[in-house]
Amino acid sequence: MLLSVIMATTSTAHLPVDSPLAHRDPGERESPTLPSARRYRTDPRPVHVVEHTRIPLADGVELAARVWLPADLGTESVPAILEYIPYRKNDMTAGRDQTIHAEFARAGYASVRVDLRGAGDSTGIMTDEYSAAELADGLQVLTWIAAQEWCNGKVGIIGKSWGGFNGLQLAALQPPELTAVITVCSTDDRYADDVHYNGGAIVGDQMLSWASTMWAYNARPQDPAVMGEGWAEDWKHRIDEAPINIEDWLGHQRRDDYWKHGSVCETPDAIQVPVLAVGGLLDEYRTTLFRLMDNAHEQRRIDPDHPPVHALLGPWAHNYPHQAAPGPGVDFITEAVAWWDQWMSGIDNGVREQPQLRAFVPDSAPVHSDREVREGRWIAEDRWPSPHVTETTLDAKAATLAGPAALSSTELIGFNGGSWLQFGEAAGMAGDQAADDARSYTVTWSLDESLEIVGTPHLRVRLSSSTGRGVVAARLCDVAPDGSSRLLTIGLFNLTHHSTHERPAALTPGEPVEIEFPLLALTHRFSPGHRLRLSLSASFWPNLWPSPEATTISVLAAPELTLPIRRVASAAEDAERTRELTAALGTPPQPPASTIDAGGAPMTRELTVDLVTRTATVTTVVEDWQTNSSDGLFYSTLERDSYERSETDPLSPRAVCERVVRYRRPALPAPLGDAGRAQRAAADAASADDPGWDVELRTRSSMTGDAENFLVTNELVAYKDGKRFHSRTTSASIPRDLN
Repeated sequence: MLLSVIMATTSTAHLPVDSPLAHRDPGERESPTLPSARRYRTDPRPVHVVEHTRIPLADGVELAARVWLPADLGTESVPAILEYIPYRKNDMTAGRDQTIHAEFARAGYASVRVDLRGAGDSTGIMTDEYSAAELADGLQVLTWIAAQEWCNGKVGIIGKSWGGFNGLQLAALQPPELTAVITVCSTDDRYADDVHYNGGAIVGDQMLSWASTMWAYNARPQDPAVMGEGWAEDWKHRIDEAPINIEDWLGHQRRDDYWKHGSVCETPDAIQVPVLAVGGLLDEYRTTLFRLMDNAHEQRRIDPDHPPVHALLGPWAHNYPHQAAPGPGVDFITEAVAWWDQWMSGIDNGVREQPQLRAFVPDSAPVHSDREVREGRWIAEDRWPSPHVTETTLDAKAATLAGPAALSSTELIGFNGGSWLQFGEAAGMAGDQAADDARSYTVTWSLDESLEIVGTPHLRVRLSSSTGRGVVAARLCDVAPDGSSRLLTIGLFNLTHHSTHERPAALTPGEPVEIEFPLLALTHRFSPGHRLRLSLSASFWPNLWPSPEATTISVLAAPELTLPIRRVASAAEDAERTRELTAALGTPPQPPASTIDAGGAPMTRELTVDLVTRTATVTTVVEDWQTNSSDGLFYSTLERDSYERSETDPLSPRAVCERVVRYRRPALPAPLGDAGRAQRAAADAASADDPGWDVELRTRSSMTGDAENFLVTNELVAYKDGKRFHSRTTSASIPRDLN
């Protein structure tokens, strides 16, 4: 029934931006009185979808947008929600968008999904992640939304990953229209824990992989159904002008102004709107939640009225919580609507008083036993820092020390560590760490009773290197009575950054150096009889890109591990609160009916070992596709990443990333929007002779290194109607900066 309402009220017209009503003073608008946050399910408003409109910018660029509105607005104006990302509203995220933005419209909000410049059907060229131009465009988008006749002048921002990043970044610029933010799987520090560096060390299985993905994404064409004539020439221009991200990211190996731009931690008091920060225990960005809460605590010490930061941390990977993998997921849309209701619609619904931190705490479980659903419970902390959580340094004298104190940088360790950035597929999750533990320096504590950790671990250790540089990986594991070792969290560190990430310095071979660094945040409850293990290694491929020369890292003293240990006064009260939280968070509803049929092959991970050359290669493959029955568009992607290294050659590490992106539509409709109406009849008459739209991109990127430089290449070939259409190749030698 809901689907028929949406389809019946869908419009392909541009929004009436020139209407006098489109620029009413926000002060003349009235906010509606809205009932419970669950109304979007029990009493949904009908939805009107504007499939395509363009938002004009000051420099002549136009951003493509899709807008969902309550269809019964009349003269009413409502708050609006923005999601602002580069992933193409018409195809790549179209199915996911229906599960979010249509629901906000059912709840009485306008919801606007905008493609960044140079992405999707937006004009212009993208230059980099979170560029100054991107943020300047975003400010104009907020102004445009607030001025529309259906908006009461208040705008919120929601986004996962890229949209979570720029939501925080735009909030730090304090635009007057922005009222509240929901940031999912993002970071406040672009250098600390993004897909480029961790602890000053290069994230080996993400640095090139993500650059390769964006190399392909930025070269995707505008849709002829939107742009019309000239799309092919514009496609060539996109290919020729697309940024070479890998060169930018490798060109800034220390925490310089490049990374400080867009890192909102640099201006800790800048965000002056309420923020709901959402993360997952298998997502690499989860530490952000604790940093944002810590910062809010410090700001409240200065200004008691500083806007709140609340956090929701679940068991999932890099996903929206209503699409959680692994589960259990939660009724995230209701959580979001409640957030908007409180801060944008003035409804005192209890959000102000809800616990500042709601987190899922997994229990000890056999490795691979919870790939789909993790066993555990929800906990709540009314405020953070919590009086129930104490930073505790463990006594190494009470532990068992094992393994070599001299760690080799060429050791074949890490292939079972899983992907640094995970999306919930079983092949991306870490396997049993016992074999790697046996080849690492380990500190293992026996546990007579259950131990619960909630927060960010910190490690202090005294080391020396046989060369002027070196990197280490630190892992925390839950060791079961049968000896299997479950990876809980990890941290990487470049030893040349021992004093500062801004000004690294070469080491003196053999001279002791003390380093202190955080591991990724975690929550976990150890069962009695299980053991806690810290493992140190000088190699963890492909998560950690190694030093260019054979290096021995010596552990000179037992490490100091500081854990945020949670204890509660009453187990019964804690259990009761868990029951209340579980009921309140709910479960994800069935997704709404959709015109998009999406599927994909399971992600694969394969390890190949040559026992003669002592070379190992791990290869991952991800393949997805979808068909939109409303226009017949077929869209597919294939990603193949291969990481190879030899135990005998420190310069052998090599990453190769390949991408295939294809769009196919059997018959090309006339362009969407006002300009397309006059052409539609002619297009329909000619459709029998129209070959449709068939384009494909194939890319290949590689990264290797010699003693002084990183060597990176990119190749791209575009096909149109099965024939080679355009191509581009690049290569660069980028000096190593103590990496």
